[in-house]
Amino acid sequence: MIILFIKLILAHFIGDFLLQPQKWVTHKESKKHKSKYLYYHILVHFAALLVVLQFNFEYWLAFVSIILSHYIIDLIKLRLKTKSNGRLLFGLDQLAHLIVIAIVVSIYQPYELNINSLYNPKFLLFITALLGVTVVSSIIMKTVISKWYFKENNSNLSLENAGAFIGILERLFVFALIITQHWEGIGFIIAAKSVLRFSDLSKAKDRKLTEYILIGTLLSFGLAVIFGVTYEYVLSLIQ
Repeated sequence: MIILFIKLILAHFIGDFLLQPQKWVTHKESKKHKSKYLYYHILVHFAALLVVLQFNFEYWLAFVSIILSHYIIDLIKLRLKTKSNGRLLFGLDQLAHLIVIAIVVSIYQPYELNINSLYNPKFLLFITALLGVTVVSSIIMKTVISKWYFKENNSNLSLENAGAFIGILERLFVFALIITQHWEGIGFIIAAKSVLRFSDLSKAKDRKLTEYILIGTLLSFGLAVIFGVTYEYVLSLIQ
């Protein structure tokens, strides 16, 4: 089951990402179903499936299901896409393709989806920790450092919400390094962030920006470490 799933995912990655030039994407968005590249794209997917499934036509239902559904899903996405919903449609598009692949795999190699597994203590602990290092930590940091908010931090030169996303990503990296027992990697992240922040610090007119960045960085890493260590400790208790 896993091997078939990997093969179908590989074919999807090849067709949807590796062998789909931006020129094709732009033309499809402009011409919709009239775009010749939409059909080239489908042919590429078909060829990728042929290769990864080793021309085994016992999987004919997989070929028909994946190719036909891919065409329909892409067509719906092209019809619905606007300037404001591109990211949402991209995510829904990829999710729909993955669901089709999962269904196809289940047809050939049935597997059970046990909803009770979602209530497994280890799974619940992991989800809790992920929420902790992302949403919860962001709110904690916003509450704590709002005391030192000053006008320079609201610069139009900064991408909207970029700081929050960077913080979430760095905490996720730190959390992943902790639960995989690679603490040394945290030092690399701190060093990399210090290099990237050097220009901000060097241009600061006074110590305010430097102190603000240091507080935010240390608080972010500190929260990630706390959630990571707590996760490891609680996991050891329930194993």
